[in-house]
Amino acid sequence: MSTQNPNIPDGDAAVQADIVLDLTGLKCPLPVLKARRQINQMAPSTVLQVTADDPAAPLDFEHFCQTGGHVLLSSTEQAGIFTFQIAKAATNS
Repeated sequence: MSTQNPNIPDGDAAVQADIVLDLTGLKCPLPVLKARRQINQMAPSTVLQVTADDPAAPLDFEHFCQTGGHVLLSSTEQAGIFTFQIAKAATNS
């Protein structure tokens, strides 16, 4: 079972991303692979914001967070551009 990181605000509170990755124009599996490489270099509980336009991205990033123990803070779509905010797992598993 996943638990909410106490350092991450609940609900609609804005979260400031520590790192922002623009992965628009890349197709599966590149967005998730590049996000994984970046998040592996980040400190626990920091926030990665990713933008992508691959239609598979929402499902891919949901799976990425579930399997990696990360928290998908938000997933939004506007005009075909998806934005994800991901809090890195508090500990490396």
